[in-house]
Amino acid sequence: MSLMRIASLLVLAMVSSTVAEDSKFNASDFEYFEKNIRPLLSRRCYSCHSGKAKTVHGSLRLDTLTDLKRGGDSGPALVPGDASKSLLIETLHYDGDIQMPPKGKLPETEIAALTEWVKRGAPFPPERETSDRPDGEIDFQAGRRFWSFQPVAQQTLPIVNDTLWPRQRIDYFLLEMMEQDNLHPSDVADRRTLLRRLSFDLTGLPPTPEELDRFLNDESEHAYETQVDRLLQSPHFGERWGRLWLDFARYTDTTAKWLYSTGQAHLYRDWVVQAFNDDMPYDDFVRRQLATDMMKDTSPADVSALGFLGLSPNYWKELKLPAEIIKVIVADEWEERVDVVSRTFLGLTVACARCHDHKFDPIGTKDYYAMAGVFASCRISERPTITEQLYMPVKAARADVEKLEKQLAALRKKKPVPDDQVKEIVSRISQVKSSTPHYDAPMASALIEESLFVERAGKRADEGTKLDYRGEPRDLNVFIRGNPNRLGEVVPRRFLQVLSPTDPQPFTNGSGRLELAESIVGPAAALTARVIVNRIWAAHFGRGLVATPSNFGQQGEPPTHPKLLDDLAARFIATGWSLKTLHREIVLSAAYRQSSSGVSSSDSGNKLLARMTRRRLDVESWRDAMLQASGQLDPTVGGPSIALNDPKNVRRTIYATIHRREMSTMLLTHDFPDPTSHSPQRVSTTTSLQGLYALNGPLLENQATVLAARLADEFPNDDSKRIARAYSLLYSRQPRPAELELGLQYLAACEEGERPATWQQYAHVLLVANEFLFVD
Repeated sequence: MSLMRIASLLVLAMVSSTVAEDSKFNASDFEYFEKNIRPLLSRRCYSCHSGKAKTVHGSLRLDTLTDLKRGGDSGPALVPGDASKSLLIETLHYDGDIQMPPKGKLPETEIAALTEWVKRGAPFPPERETSDRPDGEIDFQAGRRFWSFQPVAQQTLPIVNDTLWPRQRIDYFLLEMMEQDNLHPSDVADRRTLLRRLSFDLTGLPPTPEELDRFLNDESEHAYETQVDRLLQSPHFGERWGRLWLDFARYTDTTAKWLYSTGQAHLYRDWVVQAFNDDMPYDDFVRRQLATDMMKDTSPADVSALGFLGLSPNYWKELKLPAEIIKVIVADEWEERVDVVSRTFLGLTVACARCHDHKFDPIGTKDYYAMAGVFASCRISERPTITEQLYMPVKAARADVEKLEKQLAALRKKKPVPDDQVKEIVSRISQVKSSTPHYDAPMASALIEESLFVERAGKRADEGTKLDYRGEPRDLNVFIRGNPNRLGEVVPRRFLQVLSPTDPQPFTNGSGRLELAESIVGPAAALTARVIVNRIWAAHFGRGLVATPSNFGQQGEPPTHPKLLDDLAARFIATGWSLKTLHREIVLSAAYRQSSSGVSSSDSGNKLLARMTRRRLDVESWRDAMLQASGQLDPTVGGPSIALNDPKNVRRTIYATIHRREMSTMLLTHDFPDPTSHSPQRVSTTTSLQGLYALNGPLLENQATVLAARLADEFPNDDSKRIARAYSLLYSRQPRPAELELGLQYLAACEEGERPATWQQYAHVLLVANEFLFVD
């Protein structure tokens, strides 16, 4: 069989595994509507086209899907899935008889959002779920009875028939539901499979052949537990789980050059990695990311934790534009921060309440502006990672250098250039830098306590805008229909009412960031614990106990094992919010140790976990495993980022530069999340572009060359040993006789002078195989 034939079969196997798209809408579709479309319709259309309009113009309502399809005097407003045939989209382009809205064409971004929504099939949450209650009339007492808002408590262990199978408390709850469905757990996976699974899960790297040999030869009763403890203590544990957190935090190293950037972003990434390695209690992890600068027991190095908010997307503010436009841009930034904080920590879509009370969850518009006021009372700014006392002379020196550099730039524009003056200023700059201790101390992307007020630069709207930063917190008015130019009543900064045991008290400590953090891990501790426990569970098993990890509200999925989730969350809090303790319990369970080869026709989605789920590696683990196999991987933890396409970059992929506006093609092709917004979970796809990249991409070609060279160095004259070593490095196993024979036949067919190229091609085929890409 030729090399290209083998490669073609491998790529065909990758591409053919694509599943047909489910025609039903999921929670993310409805979330797109609630976040992007309903607020837009409310702001632009509902005053004339909703049930609350004084007069419904053109007999057209846009506030229910039924009315949208029915349309008005001009016919149906939309054809789901076909924007070109939808009157709603046609009228927005201002190139027909009907032009909407009548006061002026919508911005292209809003037209694009509505067009995308229609192309998606116009997902609109089921109308039977929609409440017709007037705004401000939420029954919070009833709302608190929803399952995710209930207190958590350790559960009584279920009684099961197979008392020999469970190894951890987890297993009893899983087995109870399996037995109710007449299912039986799968056999225990073999040791090779277990260690490969465990190593990728806890460190994002495969086991080395030496680590595997030690495990296979360890006949002690606690051999597996020894491996678990070793991997939990590995410095690479923080890299693996830190990268997961960075998805939620929409981490970026850099953004568009025309946007303001602060500090050294990698300091936040490294802080997260270290926090996971140190097993920082999760409640403290939350506090520090929102308000470490307001805590008593903090240090200058902890300021890097504020990157969670300090790396928030910011939008261009052209101050020549009217203040009324800039206010909308600033309000959008506040909304983004409300959204990422509420979804990441609480699993709630609070931002949906910007324009109106949340349509499904007991979250009012006042709740939204109470939280938004916290973020309106602080702003992004870089901060030193040394004490204020040490930083003051550095600050003065940097100001001097900035002035000198401006003088230098002016001198270099002169013709002829006054070389003597240039040399003098260059020398002065060098002298200031070298004589100032800690001059190069890193600056973190962080926050400072300042409120932003957007005002007209003059008396008229066409005279532009000025931004006024003030050193005191502010409470926001309700923006009527989300428009900051139409103000309602003032709402004090406070926590969400439904998650407060009584009426929430106003925040009084500065912006209220610390009080917000304390509320998240205090009154809302049960929900907060459920959310993070579910995220960790999903990363280990491929699916969360709640399938919508950032939506624990009415539109999210209910838990498959509610008692198990509550038991885990209650004990997570009781054990001091220790994430490593949670990981250890999960990976020591009988459920986690199952083989993935079990088959259950009655549970095709494997929700009951009667077998382990076979999972595809994320792009970071895939690339890192290649570098480790070829012997190139630099295991250094932390430090500035490096461009992914730099040929010299052999560091782990977590240290590759993430650009918010110009993403790496490799990352985009392999399901890396969009760093402009919170990403609840990775969505694994299989596309022809991935197959083409595997065959023709520079990464695979280079790694195949280096791997072949490594094998040649280790076994210069023995193809059988080279093949065996390759299988051990890549798949953590020895080749089967047929695989060994196939490889030897292929290598024997080449001329002597072609051996290096032939070995490179053979290594390339092994690298693109599904066995390397998937974990059993």
